[in-house]
Amino acid sequence: MTQPQSFKRFVIFAEMRTGSNLLEATLNALKRVTCFGEAFNPYMMGWPDKDELKGISRAERDADPSVLLRAIFDKPNHLPGFRYFHDHDPRVFDAIMEDRECAKIILTRNPLDSYVSTVLARETNQWKLNETETPIPAAVRFDGADFRQMAGEIEEFQLRVQTRLQTSGQSAFWLGYEDLRDADVMTGLLHWLGRTDLDRVEPASDQVPQNPRELAEKVSNFDEMQAELARLDPFMLRKIPNFEPRRGATVPAFLAAEVGAGLIYMPMRGCPSDSVSDWLAAQAELTGDFNQNSLRQWKRAHPGHRSFTVLRHPLKRSWSAFEALLTSKNTELRQAMRDVYRVALPPDEALLDLDDGRMVALFADFLDFLKRNLNGQTSLPVHPGWASQSEILAGFARFGSPDLVAREDDLARDLGWIGASVGLSDLPEYRAEPMPDFLNDKHLRKAARAAYLRDYVAFGFE
Repeated sequence: MTQPQSFKRFVIFAEMRTGSNLLEATLNALKRVTCFGEAFNPYMMGWPDKDELKGISRAERDADPSVLLRAIFDKPNHLPGFRYFHDHDPRVFDAIMEDRECAKIILTRNPLDSYVSTVLARETNQWKLNETETPIPAAVRFDGADFRQMAGEIEEFQLRVQTRLQTSGQSAFWLGYEDLRDADVMTGLLHWLGRTDLDRVEPASDQVPQNPRELAEKVSNFDEMQAELARLDPFMLRKIPNFEPRRGATVPAFLAAEVGAGLIYMPMRGCPSDSVSDWLAAQAELTGDFNQNSLRQWKRAHPGHRSFTVLRHPLKRSWSAFEALLTSKNTELRQAMRDVYRVALPPDEALLDLDDGRMVALFADFLDFLKRNLNGQTSLPVHPGWASQSEILAGFARFGSPDLVAREDDLARDLGWIGASVGLSDLPEYRAEPMPDFLNDKHLRKAARAAYLRDYVAFGFE
């Protein structure tokens, strides 16, 4: 790894439970080096329970993240930086990547270890451990779908970082979790950053591994986990960028049915996935959890197959996203909606008791948030459940476009056509998913159009 110039600042690209706290502690123990935590985490300012950083409030950062970026980097004769994860404010990503005087440090960990550690930390609420503290013993349940989603999101982000480095002719300093307690590696890192005045850099000693047990002791359904992992290529587990690409196409979510010549359903989040899946399952057993290679193999084995996806009116899809927000386990996102994004949700325990009038008002606020989020005006990345359908279709096309792009309102007719195209005649009735009557409110319809104007124009929604 060569260093053509002296770096003036740095960013650590990492994820939860990869050891980034330990790396930050090692750096912050050195004179004239400061890592300002997760400075662009939408849910906090650098560290938990902080609402201010470098004299800048959370509201000021969320309004214009470049203000905080400049403040962090404005330290002459100093080496400042911060940690940046895949779900941090996307508005600073380009500025970081284009800055050649900003060193890129990439910290990775076996994604399975990282996932189990994250679930354990959430279960025990023990996120750090020093040698005077006692670890809380616990065993957690492995959720295959949750793991695949996490690994896919991180892989997508790291591929994006890697591509930007390659196309701009920059290099990064790659670290594995196991490197963080190696003094020789830490010394090499600081020398690469330009601090050759440091003879030796000792790793921080105030943090100890929290769960140095075997996975079989930490995962309650260990055998089930092994069966789930057998579907993945084990040689790709160490380096996330080498996982089977899931960028855009979301192939693992596709469902195949052994009916006629074969049907492939390419669902979009927030669209009528459950009802369409039920319609398919009424005809044949469904196969899922594909990667791109296994799906290609399935297609080769099913000549004459057809694929389809379903569009949902943006207003109805926004409502599905709002319902998912209310029922999600992601309490941090709901709190961020209350504190930052001007969606005044009541406390979680009162969410199920909302009347229609209150629900309409909150949904209108959520639509306003969606407009800002989709236009890059918030610190929160665009969620797949509310991303524009035109963008999702473009992602599908990177792997293979569907034969049919159906509309939810026409599914009773269009499912008959797609079934007939693979040789089916006696098809079950499609049962549409119900929607509340108040979605006909003209103010909500106007707000949905403002948020999803691109989809309205692209697909002719009214």
